[in-house]
Amino acid sequence: MPTFLVHLFFSPIYRNIRYWSAFILYLLIVLLGAIPGVRAEAGEFASGLVLHSLAYSTIAYLLYTGARSQSFVTALHAFLWVVVMGAADEYIQSFFPYRNGTVRDWIVDMIAALVTLSILLGTWPALRKMAYSRRSDS
Repeated sequence: MPTFLVHLFFSPIYRNIRYWSAFILYLLIVLLGAIPGVRAEAGEFASGLVLHSLAYSTIAYLLYTGARSQSFVTALHAFLWVVVMGAADEYIQSFFPYRNGTVRDWIVDMIAALVTLSILLGTWPALRKMAYSRRSDS
């Protein structure tokens, strides 16, 4: 199982799966957030700050590592996708009486993506190499 996870998260073979998983995750976030009470229940386990940070960091990771090349331009595209997704998520939330869209949450989304992409931009080749070297050591 660990070998499969290393391939899933680092291998170019699963690049398309990672890329499209970002959009599926986003749709799940929007759809689950539209169900009354789901966000309140999730709030019992983690704050909105943590949930937004984890969700949009993951989306940024999936978009960046799912692209054909990992460059500054790729990071910029991933960041712009997160900006649009976060804004759309907050906008959609404003239509539900039991939810509210806030600029603060959108800013958290963008900062989480920016931090994640900054780390990946500088470390992605080394992370891939380390993941594969550890896999072969075991």
